[in-house]
Amino acid sequence: MLQLREHQKVVVDKLLEGFKSHRSQILYAPTGCGKTEMAIAIMAEYAKQHRKVSMILDRIVLVEQTSLRLGKYNIPHGVLQAGHWRHRPQEHIQICSAQTLESRSITPDMELLIYDECHVKRKGIIDIIEKNPHLKVIGLTATPFTKGLGKIYSNVVNAPTTQELIEDRWLTPLKVFIAKEIDMTGAKKVAGEWSEADITDRGMKITGDIVAEWHKKTHEIYGKPVKTVVFCAGVDHGRDLEKNFKQSGHNFVSISYKEDSEYKRQVIEEFSKPDSEIIGIIATDILTKGFDVSDVMIGISARPFSKSLSSHVQQMGRVMRTHEGKEFATWLDHSGNYLRFRKDWDDLYEYGVKELNEGKESTRAEPTEREKKESKCPACAGLWTSKTNTCDECGFEKKINNHIVSVAGELKELDGKIKQKNINQEKFYAELLYYGRERGYKDGWSAHKFKEKVGVFPPKAWGVVQAIPPSFETANWIRSRSIAYAKGKAKWNSSTSPSNTGLLLTD
Repeated sequence: MLQLREHQKVVVDKLLEGFKSHRSQILYAPTGCGKTEMAIAIMAEYAKQHRKVSMILDRIVLVEQTSLRLGKYNIPHGVLQAGHWRHRPQEHIQICSAQTLESRSITPDMELLIYDECHVKRKGIIDIIEKNPHLKVIGLTATPFTKGLGKIYSNVVNAPTTQELIEDRWLTPLKVFIAKEIDMTGAKKVAGEWSEADITDRGMKITGDIVAEWHKKTHEIYGKPVKTVVFCAGVDHGRDLEKNFKQSGHNFVSISYKEDSEYKRQVIEEFSKPDSEIIGIIATDILTKGFDVSDVMIGISARPFSKSLSSHVQQMGRVMRTHEGKEFATWLDHSGNYLRFRKDWDDLYEYGVKELNEGKESTRAEPTEREKKESKCPACAGLWTSKTNTCDECGFEKKINNHIVSVAGELKELDGKIKQKNINQEKFYAELLYYGRERGYKDGWSAHKFKEKVGVFPPKAWGVVQAIPPSFETANWIRSRSIAYAKGKAKWNSSTSPSNTGLLLTD
């Protein structure tokens, strides 16, 4: 029997309540939050009321996975897909292949349409939505950034944010390393993205570095080779990586659109086994949908994106699923994507999606060489998240000039206290109040956070302060404090546990 988590029940209730004012809604939920389970719960509720509902998926493997889950919960349903054995048009729940609907120009008899991965705007499915104004619609996505979604959906329902899911242990935090980057200087662009030919050619130039860095980190961090997914620049790059990994004694397998579906299914099925003979899978975008192998420990980003925040977020989500004994996942960034999209990711990580932003999928400015240098530890190449002059990963200390060190754009004194930069203190406090109240915290939380940064409590002379949404800088500071707290707690737990591994949880 299907049992939703508490946060999933809240989301389902919000969606059902939202239909009182909206015909079409988007459910934003990070990868691993359980979008499919929430969709199944809604479909089951409709079926109980003898109302018809269809869920549309754009890959055969996703159709099969969703049908299997419904079967697991003993929920009667039919599958609308060419030649499928579960063709049962009389059932109130129908799981539909998008390709089958489009090729046959079929519009299922239904009151509710659930569209999985709705950021992929298939014309045939959009036509069904637009030509049936009576139809209620829920779009499911972890990346609602595609241009034009605001014209189709009028409401966004947020699941818990990535940060909240990590704090509640529903997702695994990432330990990020900024590795040798594929040089895209002067590369050609097609529709705002670098051409596949150029990224493949340039990616192959650092194949040896990618293999060497993986070998180094998998032994440094885990003490042995562990399951890995690699997002390569193109088919030839994938095959070149496979050859080099195998020459180094590790069984990596490359899959692409050039292999048949049965072969790819067998590879992923073997990789999913706890004792798999395959240690790594290499692909371009095949793994960004319907790939749910939770014991993957390392993700390698080797396909640069100029504007596709969606692809970057989907890729990272592949390694953030929880698994027994998995304290964190490791992300080796050879593409430059993490720094390129860092501000967007930080915002999404903490706040989720409040509105359908048409500008999210636009070309990003490249980080400067100085920004790249200051964003990673010169010793271990770990992403510099420390708010002191000491790396959280390896303990490396940055040299101090004139008793002040520059860390990620923020001035720090030797004792780690923040050297004030003429901030508007009343505005800062107003932003803390807004953040705290949004999360149900008492105003005392905001006052203590104010003192943590400024050194004193907010002056009583200010009287009543009107709360305002936090700026990006304030939001980042709050997030840094949350991370520091989580790390301190993890370190304490680790030091007091008889099974202490010496590993720290990091973001």
